[in-house]
Amino acid sequence: MRATIFVYALPALILADIHLAQAQQAAKVARIGYLGGTSSSVSVQNLEALRQGLHDLGYVEGKNLLIEYRFADARNERFPALAAELLRTNVDVIVSAGGDGARAAQQITSNIPIVFVATADPVTTRLVATLARPGGNVTGQTTFAPELTGKRLELLKESAPKVSRVAVLLNPRNTSSADRWKEAEAVGQLLRVRLQAVEVRSTEDFEKAFKVVTRDSAHALMVLRAPIIDTHRRRVINFAVEKKLPTIFDQRDFVEAGGLLSYGPDFPDLFRRAATYVDKILKGAKPADLPVEQPTKFEFIINLKAAKQIGLTIPPNVLARADKVIK
Repeated sequence: MRATIFVYALPALILADIHLAQAQQAAKVARIGYLGGTSSSVSVQNLEALRQGLHDLGYVEGKNLLIEYRFADARNERFPALAAELLRTNVDVIVSAGGDGARAAQQITSNIPIVFVATADPVTTRLVATLARPGGNVTGQTTFAPELTGKRLELLKESAPKVSRVAVLLNPRNTSSADRWKEAEAVGQLLRVRLQAVEVRSTEDFEKAFKVVTRDSAHALMVLRAPIIDTHRRRVINFAVEKKLPTIFDQRDFVEAGGLLSYGPDFPDLFRRAATYVDKILKGAKPADLPVEQPTKFEFIINLKAAKQIGLTIPPNVLARADKVIK
């Protein structure tokens, strides 16, 4: 009798165990910490790309995904405290937009995996040992390609052939600024274009920088990406329009906001690809075994509205090479 009862009860017990396991799996929520160098409003496109990438992999905020957001608002000194806050929330993975946040997190944890996005040179800054074998608890997506700076200068010169003096707006505190400046100088000599570095380290430096550009009668402006500049993109764009300066950036955000030209990696694509690394880590992969990825998609964008505002006609051969033209 007891044997018969056990035989009938066994399937029910098995089903109960299966349902319990499924319920436990469904209840598992992935906790991700996001460290942004700028603000949430400046980071909208990249954040959306990251969320979309995670959604495509089966993660939905509010169901099986929780993202803790922290933003430094272009103040790098805030990163250590923000990283510490994220650790206290028991996140499974930290995603850092840029290298400064990743370094701050790396300095306080060797256990929590860190995925950086849009970091210039993770090897020189010792975030990873090598691109192929990162080692440690950090990996991600790099944008390191100093030669792109020379390419931007070439595109600027082709778009505005009369340009012979170019002001280069940069933050010297950025680890990649020196390499990008050297590349720009080398290409500038070939193009017979004189370059002038105009430094911006804080919010208070913009007006001084603009006065320097105006005083030295620059014909055009090239902007090197940095959180402080990203945060104040509208000021930079307005200045360029007011002074009728052809300007090239390395991010599409600036052109979509009213800037003239941009050439560089597809940044939203980098954030979508970062989602795949987060997924692999959540499923058991180690950052040390995930090679740092380099950009595979680049885009050249032209804003004809901005060209009209400054009285510039973009040559047809340059227009034909654009990946996107805003009319």
